[in-house]
Amino acid sequence: MSDETNRMDPSQIKAFLDEPRHAIAAVVRPNGDAQLSPIWFVYEADRLYFSVFQESAKYRHLCRNPRITLCIDAGHPDARAVTLSGTAELITEDSPEWAELEWRIVRRYHNSDEDARRYQEWSAKQGSGALIAVSPERIIGWDFN
Repeated sequence: MSDETNRMDPSQIKAFLDEPRHAIAAVVRPNGDAQLSPIWFVYEADRLYFSVFQESAKYRHLCRNPRITLCIDAGHPDARAVTLSGTAELITEDSPEWAELEWRIVRRYHNSDEDARRYQEWSAKQGSGALIAVSPERIIGWDFN
């Protein structure tokens, strides 16, 4: 059972989100069901950023309904997790901040600049990208360790 003693404070949440973990993003489909997708992200200045392809269902759903919830889990045996909910802001490739943020996301999940560049080259061939910026309206972290 959860109580306040299991809650992470804001500095613990930030430290947890600074690690390159996977998140599961939940967006709302037109029929009201949730669409769940694993994502890479970066959390900076109290905003979470992740990238999507503009042709993806996730992008279309967020254009229609920008509500989003994310869950970041530490993975067994580490019993910590953070959930955050908010409204998505769409940042397209023609926005000035897009390239730098996209690089920071990709780079944090690769062991070298070269590996990250290769991934970006592959990704560019898949279609136009966009970034999703989420300013959390609610953020909760739990530590059951």
